[in-house]
Amino acid sequence: MFTVSGSNYQLLDFGKGRKLERFGDVVLDRPSPPAEPFSVQRPAAFWSQAHGTFRRSSGLKGSWKWRLSPAPQCWTLETGHFSLLLKPTEVGHLGVFPEQYANWDWIHAQTAAFLQKRPAFRVLNLFAYTGGSTLAAASALFEAGKRAEDADQFFVAHVDSAKNIVQWGRGNAEISGLQKAPIRWIAEDALKFAERELKRGRKYDAVILDPPSYGHGTRGEVWKLEQHLPILLKACAALIADSPAFVLLTAHSPGLDARGLGRMLREYFPGNFRSEGGAMSLRSETGRILPSGETARIVWEN
Repeated sequence: MFTVSGSNYQLLDFGKGRKLERFGDVVLDRPSPPAEPFSVQRPAAFWSQAHGTFRRSSGLKGSWKWRLSPAPQCWTLETGHFSLLLKPTEVGHLGVFPEQYANWDWIHAQTAAFLQKRPAFRVLNLFAYTGGSTLAAASALFEAGKRAEDADQFFVAHVDSAKNIVQWGRGNAEISGLQKAPIRWIAEDALKFAERELKRGRKYDAVILDPPSYGHGTRGEVWKLEQHLPILLKACAALIADSPAFVLLTAHSPGLDARGLGRMLREYFPGNFRSEGGAMSLRSETGRILPSGETARIVWEN
């Protein structure tokens, strides 16, 4: 199990389909389907400390109600190796999934370790969202002295189908002091990009994937996890370098656990590697655990 708790982010309580969280100095009350089976532990008066509450009105969309005036349009969250700009959205998201913190530390450590013994290190980050995993890898490259001018041999390819989200990621790089890090920002459908890279003969030393259950590409391409993930993994396996470093696969889809993700990685990726996996989760300040997705990792023994 990869469990997250920390000083800049804190899960205060959860239950009845909601979670109470602190992001920096801002406390938020948001929907959380994994919290549905649980009971809240703290009294209503404790939950009333929330500065903002999001409630859905139609599908995933909804609205925020704020006790702060003016309501915050954005604020910064420090994660350790980089910073993220948080913005309340119409679907209740903020631009960060805190359950990924442990993976970000792992990505940074793996990248730092592997690039020391390589003449090149290229990372492919698919479904990259606002860039947490991208910046975890890029910060390790940057700390090792790699800059944008080194991007032929050392870079992170950040791929997301939403142009506005890619721009958000660029902003995160800037506030993290990583605007000169070797990052390629790409607004494109993940599968289409992987297939195009195959035709170009590109190879990657590491691959990171956080696919949704369902989504759309830049030209309306439909993504369905059960149908398209095997196709994408096959393409990524063909893109992997002869002496690869690692692959990280995460998912938030009901019915798909870490063992299933691990089996898929072992099926498609060749070579002598060690594998690990487990549930991603958030630990509340009272020690309760909120399940928050699944992770599978493989690291090659080079």
